[in-house]
Amino acid sequence: MKESKIGLWSLTALVFSSMVGAGIFSLPQNMADVAGARAVLIGWAVTGVGILALAMSFLYLSRLKPELDGGIYSYARAGFGELVGFFSAWGYWLCATIGVVGYLVIAFAALGSFVDTPERIWFGEGNTLAAFVGESCILWAVHLLVARGVQQAALFNLVATLAKSLPLLLFILFACYWFDPVTFAADQEGSTLAVPVSEQVRNTMLITLWVFTGIEGAAVLSARARNKRDVGTATVLGVVLALLLYVLISVLALGILSRPELAALPNPSMAGLMAQMTGSWGKLLISAGLIVSVLASYVSWTLFSAEVPFSAARHGAFPAIFRRENRNGTPIASLWLTSLTVQGCLLLVWLLGKGYTNLLLISTSMILVPYLLIGLFLLKLVFSGKGGQGRGLMQVVALVSSGYGFWLLYAAGVEYLLLSLLLYGPGLLLFLYSRRQLGAEQRLSGRERLLAGVTLLSLIPAVWSFVHV
Repeated sequence: MKESKIGLWSLTALVFSSMVGAGIFSLPQNMADVAGARAVLIGWAVTGVGILALAMSFLYLSRLKPELDGGIYSYARAGFGELVGFFSAWGYWLCATIGVVGYLVIAFAALGSFVDTPERIWFGEGNTLAAFVGESCILWAVHLLVARGVQQAALFNLVATLAKSLPLLLFILFACYWFDPVTFAADQEGSTLAVPVSEQVRNTMLITLWVFTGIEGAAVLSARARNKRDVGTATVLGVVLALLLYVLISVLALGILSRPELAALPNPSMAGLMAQMTGSWGKLLISAGLIVSVLASYVSWTLFSAEVPFSAARHGAFPAIFRRENRNGTPIASLWLTSLTVQGCLLLVWLLGKGYTNLLLISTSMILVPYLLIGLFLLKLVFSGKGGQGRGLMQVVALVSSGYGFWLLYAAGVEYLLLSLLLYGPGLLLFLYSRRQLGAEQRLSGRERLLAGVTLLSLIPAVWSFVHV
């Protein structure tokens, strides 16, 4: 079996690429629609503190527990037991696999803006037959790429990440040149929204809630890192770079057009802004950048989705079949599971159109619990005496990270967290089957049986809520 090891820059590119996908291209309009300049700055400041604390939590955990491979699954398992570890892995895999479908849909919707005409709709919103065929072709092309080796796929992602960063950096350069302090200062309070600044800040944070999903990428692939110390470093570097891009693009945009004008732009709004500054060629460049961006993010998330069941299977949380690797060191059974699931979701998108959105929102909320567990695990370690001389700073980071994790759950809303139990329920049956494969000595503890019982009982209100949505 060929070893596949990933270096620091490829790990950093995976973290950065998974966080910077399609959302950044619509960020100027999204922010301007709910907040003025002051609220945008405050919102990013609060989000920045929270997300950097979460990134530092990954850094500290990679130093304190270098033997733990598999990132969020391994941390949840070590900190809170087998069943919680499984729920973390299952929720993350579902979020990554179902959510990644959106990248393919967005890419073909962007392509449709080039080729569709009023007389002939080829790709539409990414849910036509032609889009389904094209998305399926890319799905299996990426499947073959990852099957040839995780390292090769990571290097491909590094090149694609550099390519998609160029239009973003070019936009920032033009925005700096066109930035008008008078336009930026015209209505910093966002008075035309008739909403208090505090409410505007909350609304901006609801947008930033999802933009940093993917922060865990280096930790998920930690078993394949060339140097374990690179895992935490890559996480922090990726977050800092993504945060800088997000802040610069959303703030500079408010100095090019007034807030109401920005809010009225169609998405991807960055393309409209670029057209204001450079003409049609700039809009074309940003649209092409969007397609490259989402496809690069798709490669990143495919790697994560294939790795998590493999890591969990090694500890008996997933069935033993998912421990299989091919001669290139790729977790091939897990990759097949991921690819077939994505193919099924693409079929749903084609058949149901926007009816797929609810499933996407439910699955996405499942990634927030693993983020909370990261902060809580670090908190558990440092308050049990770990950390040495840097223990005081670790305590602060762990508290801020845990607080931010609770905020994410609150902001996502109880409704979708409750509905996510509809997906956790079947997963519990898979876990019980996996533990049975290991024999009687792997039975659940009393606390885990209680958690399993509460999960199953909670399916009743979850089903009721789903029926009445």
